[in-house]
Amino acid sequence: MLVSLRREYAQLVTSGAQLLLLLIGFKLESRNGWLVCLSAMAIISVPAWLSALKRLRAVRDTPTSKVASAAQGYVELTGRGHRFGDPPLLSKLSLLPCLWYRYRIEQRDSEKDWKTVDNGESGDSFMLRDDTGECVVDPEQAEILTQHRDQWHDGDYRYTEWKLIEQDRLYVIGQFRTQGGGNLEFDTRAELNALLAEWKKDMPALHARFDLDNNGTLDMREWMLARSAAKREVAKMMREAQAHPDIHIIGQPRDGKLFLISNLTSEKLSRRYLFWSWAHLIIFFGALGGMGWLLQTTKI
Repeated sequence: MLVSLRREYAQLVTSGAQLLLLLIGFKLESRNGWLVCLSAMAIISVPAWLSALKRLRAVRDTPTSKVASAAQGYVELTGRGHRFGDPPLLSKLSLLPCLWYRYRIEQRDSEKDWKTVDNGESGDSFMLRDDTGECVVDPEQAEILTQHRDQWHDGDYRYTEWKLIEQDRLYVIGQFRTQGGGNLEFDTRAELNALLAEWKKDMPALHARFDLDNNGTLDMREWMLARSAAKREVAKMMREAQAHPDIHIIGQPRDGKLFLISNLTSEKLSRRYLFWSWAHLIIFFGALGGMGWLLQTTKI
């Protein structure tokens, strides 16, 4: 069963609200009640349609990139999911190894309604790997769609758990950046000043290294020797930092664009968002038509 897991995910939240409004309309059984409910349904459908359309365009219009050649910025990646380091992440309820999990624990009250008593999700990063390289996926604030859903009951409690598991075929769209290596931003002047300031904290050691005449102070020539030594240290630090391999990371875009992680293909995601965009349009015009019919019936 496909479940949307992002908090306040527009399609499911608004569709649930629209269904509730429809049930309220039937229960009220009054013209004014129906007008209020249909008006609310039409109003809700507009942002819901825009939300679905935004996701549809993002999935359709963003070309798939390879990790090794992806441009810095907003990209779409596909590959296999792998855990990031050891030990493996274990899901909260079933204690099974996974890449990511979300859980919900509900209790049935005296009115036979389910009330959430605990919920949460993991925030650990994991890897996406294709045939050119690998990329760290930071799931914080991501909208996640997964087909792995388990639910079971134990007395008056209901447990639900969603997971992404290792070797899942993943689709990720978000902000791509590369850190380290040739992309490392290294401020030589700032690093030099910081190193000299650190050395000044231990003046006896500084004098032992550069006070050549042992008079207890550093003259201009000795201070220049200290600066030259510091420059060599900074240059060594820069070479070592640039020698480290690049680390590719994909995470939440800063401009509010869609950040989506799923074990569905882009084709299935496109069909899903296309369905929701049409569904909200139909609800919108259906609600307007119902309001018009009610108002016309009253006039007659």
